[in-house]
Amino acid sequence: MQAAPVAFDVARTLEKVKDLAADAGRRGAALTLFPEAFVSAYPRGLNFGAVVGSRTRAGREQFRVYWESAIEVPGPHVEALASVARGNRTHLVIGVVERDGGTLYCTVLFFGPDGGYLGKHRKLMPTASERLVWGFGDGSTLTVLDTTVGRVGAVICWENYMPLLRAAMYAKGVEIYCAPTADDRATWLPTMQHIALEGRCFVLSANQFARRSDYPADYATAFGDDPATVLSRGGSCIVGPLGQVLAGPDSSGETILTADIDRDEIARARLDFDVVGHYARPDVFTLRVDESRRAPVSFE
Repeated sequence: MQAAPVAFDVARTLEKVKDLAADAGRRGAALTLFPEAFVSAYPRGLNFGAVVGSRTRAGREQFRVYWESAIEVPGPHVEALASVARGNRTHLVIGVVERDGGTLYCTVLFFGPDGGYLGKHRKLMPTASERLVWGFGDGSTLTVLDTTVGRVGAVICWENYMPLLRAAMYAKGVEIYCAPTADDRATWLPTMQHIALEGRCFVLSANQFARRSDYPADYATAFGDDPATVLSRGGSCIVGPLGQVLAGPDSSGETILTADIDRDEIARARLDFDVVGHYARPDVFTLRVDESRRAPVSFE
């Protein structure tokens, strides 16, 4: 799903999610992927009034607005997303900004076609200035789910450049590797092709197509105020397990990319390469993954 939310407006964004998912449902989508931080904003270009050693009151107010537009998991907005999945009989994988206490997380939520909430993944490593407004996930949400369409997992944006994280996902047997992102550069497609080849899996990547007009009028960024200015040009794609591009990339505007996938292609692709199997060398390289939840305060 390549589209933009109604930035900082959760109610209107959820209505757009409902409409877009219905469009995908009419095309027979068994799994629908939305971009990173779709509910309800990727704050592209905002600096939140922060420089090294100083923060401004205006920047703190920007963060308050962003915090107010985040959602709690569980909560009523999660229930609304579950209703979207149920209403369209689709597996829904969607990027949200999650609020937990005073901290925000870049999170992906998973829902089944019956509307069941299946789990989440919190971004382990926010990139650059994202670290100012997003907390760090831990190993407890390296989620890969058994579903009727295959084993589904999600890795968010530049997490995809973390080779050890990718190895963990491959070891969990991911077959439909979802990569919601905010990266619209030409280098993103070859990254997705590399991951599909490396993991011998199907890779789905969804990015926003967003213009300045998709953000509030008082949105103060270096991109200016021309409503036609493109802030994110998309580049969403679907890639097969031998690196073949099945759909996209598209940079023309809001769109829905679809592809029919044959999971038998995964087994065929692993004839000559299985990065966590017959092509591994555990006598030389090993990886230990800590999946425990890391709470700052625990009560016994």
